[in-house]
Amino acid sequence: MKPVWIVDDDQAIRWVLEKALGRAGFTTRSFTSADEVSGALRMEIPGALISDIRMPGTSGLTLLKEVKEKYPSLPVIIMTAYSDLDSTVSAFQGGAFDFLAKPFDINDAVTLISRAVHEPDSEELPVDTGPTSVGGSDKGMLTQSSSVAMQEVFRAIGRLAQSNVTVLITGESGTGKELVARALHSHGARAKGPFVALNTAAIPRDLLEAELFGHERGAFTGANSLRRGRFEEASGGTLFLDEIGDMPFELQTRLLRVLSDGTFYRVGGAQPVRVDVRIVAATHQPLEERVQQGKFREDLFHRLNVIRLRLPPLRERREDIPELARHFLAISARSLGVPVKRISDPAAQAIAQFDFPGNVRQLENFCHWLTVMAPGQTISVADLPPEIRATDLSTLTQTGADGAGVAGSSWQQLLALDANVRLSRSEPDVWTALTRQFERTLLQSSLEVCRGRRVEAAARLGMGRNTITRKLRELGMDPVSADQVDE
Repeated sequence: MKPVWIVDDDQAIRWVLEKALGRAGFTTRSFTSADEVSGALRMEIPGALISDIRMPGTSGLTLLKEVKEKYPSLPVIIMTAYSDLDSTVSAFQGGAFDFLAKPFDINDAVTLISRAVHEPDSEELPVDTGPTSVGGSDKGMLTQSSSVAMQEVFRAIGRLAQSNVTVLITGESGTGKELVARALHSHGARAKGPFVALNTAAIPRDLLEAELFGHERGAFTGANSLRRGRFEEASGGTLFLDEIGDMPFELQTRLLRVLSDGTFYRVGGAQPVRVDVRIVAATHQPLEERVQQGKFREDLFHRLNVIRLRLPPLRERREDIPELARHFLAISARSLGVPVKRISDPAAQAIAQFDFPGNVRQLENFCHWLTVMAPGQTISVADLPPEIRATDLSTLTQTGADGAGVAGSSWQQLLALDANVRLSRSEPDVWTALTRQFERTLLQSSLEVCRGRRVEAAARLGMGRNTITRKLRELGMDPVSADQVDE
């Protein structure tokens, strides 16, 4: 069996892979730079090559290009601690066998390397091929991500970009479905063609057919000239159909026809129009349920659902939120012509715990708001919008003052964090506000435990019935009279 070559300037990574592969029965040879590998390849061809991207001197992607030009059948696995869309796509388009994001599970890494070594290959003969074309960077999308979920999305884009296969992108509103569609287009073979986007839910039902397929002159009142539809505009490129789940049922049949044979008729037309379009569709709705409800054609669903790509909501990739916020703050500053504002670590921790029901779009809008409204150059917790600021103990359920989760934080830590927020905002009479909040929380909990029986709740709290009744009235928690509560 041919040896596995490991290329990384990090001695710890080389050692871990050497030991793990040795236990799996592989022989290994390690290199600290890509330049060393170039010379060694003249003497021997390994069974597989595992290379880091960022190293002193020649990069791993440059090494990949050189290897694939001369030894196209040699499987190369690219690994990096900097998982970003451009690097992932470049690796796959450059001919990489796969992409390994650090830190990786060593057992998964060994399994992947074993697959690469045993992949059927052809005779290794040096060849002279042209340089691999790499798609341009998608500047509209923050490509850096440390979340496993987004790294899987990057890998999928890398594998799908050069294909013409139909892709269905699912995910909540605001997760960036159009950005992923643009990345599939800009990194693919159709990058020089048009990218046309249409939100099918935003076009009135009566106009959607003409918007998609165009119309002939005189097809209806007001059709004074021939108009090309979105399908014709996207010919040779990509048509992105957003919110496809909301498309009227009667138009779904026409869409199915185009997907089947690439032809359609303009509204009022008699001659078929043929187009060459890659379809990328997106929806926030569960299409399977709409099929069962009779609101979406099953045959169209199967035609669209060739490859499904799910985008995670922002709450499933909280580790990306601080970096996303810094990215959007920089964009907002450039658009407004003002200096970029820095976000403090406590503020970054606070926003990372917010659920962001509007996902990335909401975070982007929120950062634009901060750029305009935050008074200083450093954004503190006090500068955050009310819905994100911790205004009472009930909202402090995600992280304590030290960043630990609730399970590791005492109520005193949560109280301290709430107090810090209030004091930093110079709120009046913080003592009274927090005391009332403490009493309200304790009374409410005791009544819930005792199913509303005040005598029992008072006994458990160590106070008399008259005292608990008075406290409830002072705090506005006494909707019924005293003689109604215990009987």
